[in-house]
Amino acid sequence: MPEKSWLKRIQAAGTRDFPRWPGVGSPAGLAVCVILAAGFLAWPAHSSQTGVTFHFELLGDRTGEAQPHVFEEALKEAAATQPAFILTVGDSIQGGNDSSAEAEWQQFEALLAPYRKTPLFLTPGNHDVWSEASARLFARHAHHPLHYSFDYGQAHFAILDNSRASDGADATLSPEEIAFLEKDLAAHASQPVKFVVSHRPQWLVPIVFGNRQLPFHRLMLKYGVKYVIAGHIHQMLHMEMDGVAYLDMASAGGHLRDTKTYERGWFFAHTTVTVEGSRASFVIHELGPPLGQSRVTRPEDWSTAGLAH
Repeated sequence: MPEKSWLKRIQAAGTRDFPRWPGVGSPAGLAVCVILAAGFLAWPAHSSQTGVTFHFELLGDRTGEAQPHVFEEALKEAAATQPAFILTVGDSIQGGNDSSAEAEWQQFEALLAPYRKTPLFLTPGNHDVWSEASARLFARHAHHPLHYSFDYGQAHFAILDNSRASDGADATLSPEEIAFLEKDLAAHASQPVKFVVSHRPQWLVPIVFGNRQLPFHRLMLKYGVKYVIAGHIHQMLHMEMDGVAYLDMASAGGHLRDTKTYERGWFFAHTTVTVEGSRASFVIHELGPPLGQSRVTRPEDWSTAGLAH
């Protein structure tokens, strides 16, 4: 028996990552409960298991002028790798209108239906959350609050909410998000591998210009975070500073901007992240024809302006 019971794990992690399920009192609902219980018994204990090896899939933005059939293909390819879970960087719905948001979430959940056996963790994006009503809808459909965290094996994941923050050179995480992040990282300091995920890459400009005094970056160093992940731009970007990898992920459906060329980081993809020991490796899979050419790269192939070589 793992060191924590499945019930305690559910209580520790909160209601996880699945689309709506049938009522618990129904026969279908009881069957789902049995399946969930079996799944959590297999979920690695929340401890520093440096010997655990697993992989998860990372998906970029679905929306922001979503392109037809792209997210469906990215999700299909990602699920085919049989990941431990799928993690998004935000923008699951187009949003912007409180009156139509519920219908959009139901449409999104219909896309997920064939993959319900794979846990899904959502990050709130600006297309997901723009008002108090939309914030409540996100929490209901994501089955998580706007910011939260979870462990899998030896890895810790902190999901931040900057959905309603501003963009621009002077944009920074709110004091509330920084406070949440520091408290969370302190509580999980023993986890060997740490990921911090947000929708907007509010660290982008300071990191590009090598600002080592950025409070966010100093937090990463203080708590040994090696991987910082975002979306929003729809462009594959990579930079490193003081051993911290900063990644902005390619689109998983949101429209391509600027030159729309692969060489500049504009393409549709899913990314396989393998955690082994105290390290993680990323393999970026461009979607296959007709949406792409199935090219495969790693973060070190990319820079702040596209392909590094």
